[in-house]
Amino acid sequence: MTTGKKQIHLAAHFPGVNNTTVWADPRSKSQIEFSSFEHLARTAERGLFDFFFLAEGLRLREHKGRVHDLDVVGRPESITLLNALAAVTERLGLAATVNATFNEPYEIARRFASLDHLSGGRAAWNVVTSPDAFTGENFRRGGFLDRADRYTRAAEFVATARELWDSWEPGGASGPAGSFAHHGRHFRVEGKFGVPRSPQGHPVVIQAGDSGEGREFAASAADVIFTRHGTLEAGRAFYADVKGRLAQYGREPDDLKIMPGVTFVLGDTAAEAQEKAAEIRHQQVSPQNAILALEQIWGRDLSGYDPDGPLPEIDPDPDSGLVQGRVKITNAFEIAAKWRALSEAKGLSIRQTVIETTGRQSFIGTPDTVAAELDAFVQGDAADGFILVPHLTPGGLDDFVDQVVPRLQERGAFRTEYTGSTLRSHLGLRTPGVERLTA
Repeated sequence: MTTGKKQIHLAAHFPGVNNTTVWADPRSKSQIEFSSFEHLARTAERGLFDFFFLAEGLRLREHKGRVHDLDVVGRPESITLLNALAAVTERLGLAATVNATFNEPYEIARRFASLDHLSGGRAAWNVVTSPDAFTGENFRRGGFLDRADRYTRAAEFVATARELWDSWEPGGASGPAGSFAHHGRHFRVEGKFGVPRSPQGHPVVIQAGDSGEGREFAASAADVIFTRHGTLEAGRAFYADVKGRLAQYGREPDDLKIMPGVTFVLGDTAAEAQEKAAEIRHQQVSPQNAILALEQIWGRDLSGYDPDGPLPEIDPDPDSGLVQGRVKITNAFEIAAKWRALSEAKGLSIRQTVIETTGRQSFIGTPDTVAAELDAFVQGDAADGFILVPHLTPGGLDDFVDQVVPRLQERGAFRTEYTGSTLRSHLGLRTPGVERLTA
């Protein structure tokens, strides 16, 4: 589509752990039955989205030594699930989160190449690293890597996978298997790759993270960066920073798509949308979740505190090990001070403070307003698109596709049909060895 406007890229995230999903809503269904994944994927494809996105959890989170029962208890393996979704979708990209700390390049390269073949060129890999020994206990090597080593291993992991994918020439399925040999710091592998070059050449590589290391890794190795930012100004700053890092790696601005994860709430009027949003946040932050959020910061058992009462006066104990399987809070004292100041200034209870401080960046309003705001972010170089995280499983995307997508199309900012068959074509990314495709 050529309209003179930047085209918005959209993806759908299947809601999982944390308090995004409103479990108490009667419309909230199973988090593990295939029908839930199929519904959301089919809705995303009906809305002409670029891809469907799955997160990953390598170990169930624990709180006070027990599996946290407010999280999802169990989640199917992502690539297995996406192979099944490939059979019930035709154009939608299929993105799996797979860890680069506790996997090996040959196996992951093979599995993504297989998904790319089975889906006709729609596979994507969201590369993440693991930060803790708690997760590592599930794996033979155990332990964990320092932050810098995690990223160097991940970068070498992606580079090695690409060497394997490149070992077959384009159209080389009828020829001999591709030979490879990689001798690096983290991996020493050689042999013949068993899967011919896939329709996209390389599956799309996604990276999630806002840190300096994450930004540099995305600039050097990723096709899409999954991030978050709360305002138009913050989005522009992030966008300019990451895009500005590409040239040193011989890349152009369009070689990396920046897609923050966002939520949305729609209403017939602005007031109705705000009322809905407030009710959703109130449901997401239940009394139990409010205390959990507080304990994650304080590192203490605060079960004796009233969620509708004031914040604790005691200081945090961030090294207590109370919470396992979540990203470690490194600035607990700073966060606690900010929460106390906010609570005192506005007279907020524990639950009210958590609601106000943990809300994700959302687009709230009428379909026309939300479409205009999404368009403004992209035209204003604050994002290339968005990964939508609905608050209901699996029907939370339905209203957006029915009400917002047509308005984006009317604005000339979103496709009215798929013009290609691969995820790279949807995103307007280069296919290795082939000139850039048009989104």
